[in-house]
Amino acid sequence: MKSFKIRQVTMLDLAALQAIGRKTFSETFAGSNSAENMAAYLAEGFSEKKLTEELKSEGAQFFFALHESDIIGYLKINFGNAQTEPQDPNALEIERIYVLQKYHGKQVGALLYEHALAIAKARKAPYIWLGVWEKNPRAIRFYQKQGFEEFDQHIFQLGDEAQTDIMMKLNLPD
Repeated sequence: MKSFKIRQVTMLDLAALQAIGRKTFSETFAGSNSAENMAAYLAEGFSEKKLTEELKSEGAQFFFALHESDIIGYLKINFGNAQTEPQDPNALEIERIYVLQKYHGKQVGALLYEHALAIAKARKAPYIWLGVWEKNPRAIRFYQKQGFEEFDQHIFQLGDEAQTDIMMKLNLPD
């Protein structure tokens, strides 16, 4: 079993965050979307300007998953006004958990999820919520196994295509 570590992302990691974000998003979704829509989203969603704003936001945090010194995935969580949809300001949103394909099945995503769960519990968040693309059954099954339940839907804009995300929630004990 390989050992993986998690560390918080800082402004000094901007280029590395941009690289892992674009690579993992492409690996995950390029086969299901047009090249034009992917290019538009990758340019905007992972621009230096957008990532800088997110890294400077009080309510957002990023964490890298590392194998030795290699970045193999990342987690983005949001609190308060940084949440992508208005929810309970004390809730934690998991906005992104992405892992390089060659590390799928090695529990890296589960490690990042457990890190988010530990932060939510430490902050006494009433629940964790997230949005997952309706055409991503692997991710939906993962979250269902963790106890998440569907509670709504929202639109995720990928280039010129409006896609439906299933919103899922896990209530945390007091």
